[in-house]
Amino acid sequence: MSGHSKFHNIAKRKGANDAKRAKIFTKIGRELAIAIKEGGSANPDNNSRLRDVVAKAKANNMPNDNIKRTLDKYSGAAGSVDFEANNYEGYGVAGVAVVVETLTDNKNRTVADVRHLFDKYGAGLGASGCVSWQFDKKGVILIERGDLDEDTVMMQALEAGAEDFQADEDTFEIYTAPEEFSVVREALETLGYSFAEAEIEMVPQNYITIESTDDMAKMRKLLDNLEDNDDVQAVWHNWENEDDYEG
Repeated sequence: MSGHSKFHNIAKRKGANDAKRAKIFTKIGRELAIAIKEGGSANPDNNSRLRDVVAKAKANNMPNDNIKRTLDKYSGAAGSVDFEANNYEGYGVAGVAVVVETLTDNKNRTVADVRHLFDKYGAGLGASGCVSWQFDKKGVILIERGDLDEDTVMMQALEAGAEDFQADEDTFEIYTAPEEFSVVREALETLGYSFAEAEIEMVPQNYITIESTDDMAKMRKLLDNLEDNDDVQAVWHNWENEDDYEG
């Protein structure tokens, strides 16, 4: 859900143990609740934001029964959803920029936890806007390559309104403007594509390489501890060579 090597992170997420998967599903459940509150409906047919989060849930292999239970839980309870969205920004080691997205029912607890981790493993929490200027908000749709024809997928993605298309050995990466994400995702879904990932992301404009093994270890601990925090929904960063660390 963060970083540079998309397929590596997808494989890692899909191979997560039961406890990790349960934590991912809990985080997505909060997003479903917020989508219901903001969209005013627990019916995805009437709530485009909710449709996007349901697509994200399916891309993360969240079972349909779990999705339905969550929708039923928050149906008609929009006013009681008290999660607040906040972003925090700072630097890890070696100048790596980090943006942390949170949903919390206790802002003081969350900011204290995030600040502690930045102080322990990074260069400290910064002011709002201190690193987010280094990222572009984009809709990102990943399709596992398999036996799909690259030219066909590219043509259909661009015709649906995608801004950019990139292909590598394992995946097709489709980028959209945030406001066009739902339209492109739904068009590709209608064509029968399933997604390894589908969400609005903070995409780095440039990347930082960490040379020191000790610094890599600190950066890995910062990211892992942030992602393990129940209030953290996503962590975006511009660490280029994170897959090189084998600690």
